[in-house]
Amino acid sequence: MERNSQPKLTVTGDLTKSGYQEIFSKEALDLLENLATQFETRRKQLLDERAQKQTLFDAGTLPGYRDDTRQIREDKSWRVAPIPPSLQDRRVEITGPIDRKMVINALNSGAKVFMCCFEDASSPTWDNMVQGQINLRDANNGSIAFEDLRKNKHYTLNSDPALLIARPRGIHLPEGNIQLNGEPIGGCLMDFALYCFHNLESRRANGEGVYYYIPKLESMEEAQWWDDVFSETEQYLGVPTGTIKVTILVETLPAVFQMEEILYAMRDHIVAMNCGRWDYIFSYIKTLKNHQDRILPDRHSVGMDKPFLEAYSKQLIHTCHQRGALAMGGMSAFIPSKDPTEMEQVASKVIADKSREAQNGHDGTWVAHPALVDIALNVFNEYLKGATNQLDFMPDVSHISEATLLEPCEGPRNEEGVRKNIRIALYYMEAWIRGEGCVPIYGLMEDAATAEISRASIWQWIHHGITLDDGSAFTAAIFKDWLQQELATIESEIGSDTYQQRRFPETAELFYRLSTDKQFATFLTLPSYHLL
Repeated sequence: MERNSQPKLTVTGDLTKSGYQEIFSKEALDLLENLATQFETRRKQLLDERAQKQTLFDAGTLPGYRDDTRQIREDKSWRVAPIPPSLQDRRVEITGPIDRKMVINALNSGAKVFMCCFEDASSPTWDNMVQGQINLRDANNGSIAFEDLRKNKHYTLNSDPALLIARPRGIHLPEGNIQLNGEPIGGCLMDFALYCFHNLESRRANGEGVYYYIPKLESMEEAQWWDDVFSETEQYLGVPTGTIKVTILVETLPAVFQMEEILYAMRDHIVAMNCGRWDYIFSYIKTLKNHQDRILPDRHSVGMDKPFLEAYSKQLIHTCHQRGALAMGGMSAFIPSKDPTEMEQVASKVIADKSREAQNGHDGTWVAHPALVDIALNVFNEYLKGATNQLDFMPDVSHISEATLLEPCEGPRNEEGVRKNIRIALYYMEAWIRGEGCVPIYGLMEDAATAEISRASIWQWIHHGITLDDGSAFTAAIFKDWLQQELATIESEIGSDTYQQRRFPETAELFYRLSTDKQFATFLTLPSYHLL
């Protein structure tokens, strides 16, 4: 491709800090500019297409299987490319943010894989995103270390770290500090290109390719866009097709009806799909927000034992296994407790969750904390019985239809659940705009997905004027009262001094607006981005 003599890409973020110039070397920027020049227009078109489809859903249409891609689903002869050996055993994966100490702890956790997240588990401040690239580069070349001066503790990698997989931002999130012809590029291209450029050589030296988790896909066309990005990058860098391998998070309702199409579009690069359960629940609410007959109960009662989520899990496993791809289970967001009784309850819940996934046929699962790795590992070891995965297992999906995947579930709709949603959303959103993307709240490791569920559920309940279990109507006025009361609860929980130093009042204002506006914001991170 002939390059324009005038540079189109400009970086306005601060590059004066240690290591930043190395990340934004001329060669790295050349790759990023090449990708942005070729793919930014299509990225924006795909977002427009999302909005157009959502307009149809809002008007009453339901998501479903596509007629124009029936041939792909009915052709049973095609399979994805072979899975590299190091990606075949993924029985327990740990996920977390790009913070340097957390990267080391996750890699040392004993998990098979560490999915390091530039997306929902990280707040996309400029420093977070660039420092994350430095951290992962150092992790891949083995030089990463961290000195905790407060605890007088030194952190380094052990001799057998987890396999590292990076998750870039979704295609919807902009990167305001990098512009192409004066317009922000997609943060996904920044994350993807810089990680690939700076880690390709060290990973190939260790016999590995460059591996990614790709979030928030809604269609085959979006999968094809990503696959074209992969192919162009491989060609640009002069490496074989399939050097880049990806796992797709099936975490949107539209995507569950296009899983085979997504696998087909990415068949040279894809190795697995994952049940991104929390984002999936958010997407269910968001996609069907105008459908009064499909309102979910309080999010704390919506577990994977519910029929529509159980169907989602089994359908994903069946689809992946028949095409030669792994099927990963979802996140256990629990964090350990120092209280033995509480820890026993946490362990029991994790075991039950992971046993359900393993029994369904998942090849592996996610945890959010190193203390849960062995618990989950023991469950999958028991079910795998010496095998590395369950690729040969096919769950019965004969009872699963479009209606099954769209059927809402029953559960409580009460004041206690609303108030807890308010507090969790306020705690998380306030931390996010301060630059923290992964926050322990009430015994769970919360990220953007759970805050999204809280916000979307409140919006939907207000929009439809639902009746709570005590017979009272849930209105914007009641929500506003409870929101102010929960601010006081938070102040009492963290203390007035800490509360005054934080940004809770402006967070509450934003949360109220997002929860009551007539127009539903597609992601809370978009209107929050300018507050970073």
